[in-house]
Amino acid sequence: MSNRDLQESDGTCPALRKDSFSDEDETSSIDGMEDPDIVKSPNDPKKYRYIQLDNGLRVLLVCDLTAGEIISEYSEDEIEEDDEQGQEQEQEQEDECASDSQASESSGVDSGNKQGCEEKLSAAALCVGIGSFSDPEELLGMAHFLEHMVFMGSEKFPDENGFEVFLKKYGGSTNASTDAERTIFQFDVQRKHFKQGLDRWAQFFTVPLLIRDAVEREVEAVDSEFQIGRPNDTNRRQMLFASLAKPGHPMAKFSWGNAQTLKNDPKEKNIDPHSRLRKFYERQYSANYMTLAVQSKETLATLEAWVKEIFSNIPNNGLPKPDYSNLTEPFNTPDFNLLYRVVPIKKDHTLTISWAMPPQQQYYRVKPLRYFSWLIGHEGKGSILSLLRKKFWAVSLYGGSSPLGAEQNSTCTVFTINITLTDAGYEHFYEVLHIVFQYVKMMQVLGPQERIFREIQQVEANGFRFQEQTESIKNVEDICEHMQLYAKADILTGEELLFEYKPEIITNALKYFTPLKANLMLLSPNNEGKCDLVEKYFGTQYSKEDIDPKWKALWATDFPLIPELHLPEENKFIASDFTLKTSDCPNTEYPVKVLDTELGSLWYKKDNKFKIPKAYVRFHLISPEIQKSPENLVLFDIFINILTHTLAESAYEADLAQLEYKVEAGEHGLIIGVKGFNHKLPLLFELIIDHLADFTASTDEFEMITEQLKKIYFNQLIKQTKLGPDIRLIILEHGRWSMMQKYETMLKGVTLKRMLSFVKAFKSRLYAEGLVQGNFTCKESVEFLNYVVKKLKFSHLESRIPVEFQVVELPSAHHLCKVKALNKEDANSQVTVYYQSGARNLREYTMMELLVLHMEEPSFDFLRTKQTLGYQVYPTCRNTSGILGFSITVESQATKYNSEFVDQKIEEFLVLFADKIAELTDEEFKIQVKALIKKKECEDTNLGEEVDRNWNEVVTQQYLFERLTREISALKTFAKEDMISWFKAHRGSDRKVLSVHAVGFGEKEPDAATCYPAGQPDSSSSLCLSFLPATPLMASAVLITDIPAFTAPLKLFPYHKVIN
Repeated sequence: MSNRDLQESDGTCPALRKDSFSDEDETSSIDGMEDPDIVKSPNDPKKYRYIQLDNGLRVLLVCDLTAGEIISEYSEDEIEEDDEQGQEQEQEQEDECASDSQASESSGVDSGNKQGCEEKLSAAALCVGIGSFSDPEELLGMAHFLEHMVFMGSEKFPDENGFEVFLKKYGGSTNASTDAERTIFQFDVQRKHFKQGLDRWAQFFTVPLLIRDAVEREVEAVDSEFQIGRPNDTNRRQMLFASLAKPGHPMAKFSWGNAQTLKNDPKEKNIDPHSRLRKFYERQYSANYMTLAVQSKETLATLEAWVKEIFSNIPNNGLPKPDYSNLTEPFNTPDFNLLYRVVPIKKDHTLTISWAMPPQQQYYRVKPLRYFSWLIGHEGKGSILSLLRKKFWAVSLYGGSSPLGAEQNSTCTVFTINITLTDAGYEHFYEVLHIVFQYVKMMQVLGPQERIFREIQQVEANGFRFQEQTESIKNVEDICEHMQLYAKADILTGEELLFEYKPEIITNALKYFTPLKANLMLLSPNNEGKCDLVEKYFGTQYSKEDIDPKWKALWATDFPLIPELHLPEENKFIASDFTLKTSDCPNTEYPVKVLDTELGSLWYKKDNKFKIPKAYVRFHLISPEIQKSPENLVLFDIFINILTHTLAESAYEADLAQLEYKVEAGEHGLIIGVKGFNHKLPLLFELIIDHLADFTASTDEFEMITEQLKKIYFNQLIKQTKLGPDIRLIILEHGRWSMMQKYETMLKGVTLKRMLSFVKAFKSRLYAEGLVQGNFTCKESVEFLNYVVKKLKFSHLESRIPVEFQVVELPSAHHLCKVKALNKEDANSQVTVYYQSGARNLREYTMMELLVLHMEEPSFDFLRTKQTLGYQVYPTCRNTSGILGFSITVESQATKYNSEFVDQKIEEFLVLFADKIAELTDEEFKIQVKALIKKKECEDTNLGEEVDRNWNEVVTQQYLFERLTREISALKTFAKEDMISWFKAHRGSDRKVLSVHAVGFGEKEPDAATCYPAGQPDSSSSLCLSFLPATPLMASAVLITDIPAFTAPLKLFPYHKVIN
């Protein structure tokens, strides 16, 4: 298809549909009678069929079979040979080996190439066309609560945790979410067990048990979820904004739910939440409000037969779907068009400008908000952000309307601009507002520009034409929601494409963007002590005031525009050549090193599987300078942030053209990555390298970035989910500098001169290692490394430096490190109990993975479902700079539990778990081994997944690209006794255990003296870690209150890689 074919002469975007199979015999061979009305990407091999059941349930069947593919049918005996038992959960837990944010600690679970495998998970998702708007006023959060409760057993499968056990046995996962007018459930599982999974899952919507005992316990999980979300500024701002809606309007409802709204308040009013939950289910969960998507490597006929058999019993209550579209103009109130000053949790200055307007969903074929977002969020020359950055008033800007119900629903649409301000920007926030309003007025004066619209249309059409496949569970989640929003023909295209240019629709929407119709929120730590109002649910402090009369008067006039603000020029990065390259070297299963010099090396693999005109280029510029001191780490961070800041304006057009880039600070080097259509990808890569080669910085840029970086460090320190892992790693990894050391270095002061000196040293000696994969020839790929070497002109390293830390060997004991949280308004605690294994081989790593897989469901069942300790509970296997271990983490609240009590419950679980695995039958063990093998065999859904695995091998310098194949071979040798022995060995008297508690504030935690002043600290305050004593609960543990003193005498493991 040529470039000009992507838009017709009448201005509409064509259907872009091109069947994957032209041969009728091939099509019919996989039962390809798909629905001809549904428009799909030419790059999409799947078949689709739309049906509606007698109960009103609308379904899209998705056949994952491709032309010529033959998949064997499973007999009922084969399927039933595997027992099914277990539990399900509303929130999918972390993968078996979820990695921490630190690069030095990772799982490797997805590293290694997948090959020769047919397995792809089957998936289903169901969208109920109701959400929190339907919550009763006396039971706020009911829709979210019901989303939790339907998982907890059905009449046909009454085991409270049966679905989760079933999924864990067969490599699956599940999740759910509640929005304003939609509630979505999804799961995936091995194809062999998909029909069983559908039957179990469908019972949630057919005859859920909703038993009283489970209701009382699950309220605590909902409350814990709320408590985790409470210290989040986005959540707090959204709730404050929602509270501005008219009294009684559904937008003003508290959708999260917590113990107060679902237990305490109802009790005081003699309301029975259990009986009301049942009535809510019967009224709201009706088949005629639901949409379902199922995807599997089955024929469409098979999928249709399964769906009719399994889902036809979902009740239809015969009532009309709740409709709120008559409740228009929810924010047409005097309180909306005011300035709200808000005290945030993070120590950032954020200016938020919001406009409310009639619902815009009906205009999805034109997408006026996409047009506005494209221009307002632009970062190139003439944009709002470009001018604000030149004045050093802002560092980032987002403009748009979230698809979530808080901003798009049947009563209104909200368009929001979020600007992260500098200190100077905060002082000039009215001037910042004026620049925004000048740009918006310019858009109104000029009117819709067809050139701009066509450019957006072209970019989206290119992306859709060469659309990469997504995981089946994500695909069906999107589809079932889109079925609620778009016409049948547009289910797959409605979210992506701009179909037609209608300037009158754009003009009509633009008229709502006037200064005096805007709601303004200014979030800043400087508002502390000046806010006399408190939002009811999140406790957000705020104040409200009229807009400054001087500015209000100006904005009411025909104020002048300025030449610095103008529309973007034509985008030179939009691809037009989509030719697939011919290989110029032998095809290989894995990347091969095609260039190796003392200055660097390059790994290369031509894509011959996905056959799309896209590519990935990644480089790791390794330097010995970075880890020399906390100051060098800080200077490196400043350098990277200034580099990305100066790059933003010229590289933003590439970003718009779906060429993505990242420049980030790794532990041991600078990481550069670009991806997208290969046609213009070298231009973007060379632009980044040019900026790096010519790097310089002004005093103003340096001061702005250091100010922001100080806040970033501080904001990380006040989150227990960041503080806990940081503490654990500075104990375990020798030579690691802590976030606290970086923050204190920043407070002491760093200079521009010192930063420029560091950059010079950094660029003088490097080792550049890269990976090029996708639609480039070998000859073209080599030029990327050649360009790096030519432009940067660096010398070689005297010796190769390790890209990992050495790890301390813990003594045989249970060690405890308790640190008090730094945010006194945060009740959340994180408890992690870590068992160190040692320098192990690939077989033992795979054994640990299998152990953690066995541990997932029972740990969730005991610690969350039965003990109700917290919303987040997960075991993890850990590869810490090559040294293996496993851990269990619970995120709880200090208002409910003491952290040592939680630790003791984890120990109690591990005792029970030892008995549980001892009682495993050989058959049950084999099923779990098979599930892990199947997971590792799952085919990649897109090129990016394959690249990520290969890059992990390159960036860690392990180069074991066939890792998954090796791990699968190891799994096939395991016996049940191997795992039991392995677990017993790590739980013996010589166990090496480290408990790290990041302890929140609440009545269950004793008041402790902290080493920082009273009151909330701010980002200019000196901070220190307050180490807490043990209580009698863990009096026998070895207490760590001085990390350097504890680690100094310990032995270090040699550098180790898990490759043998």
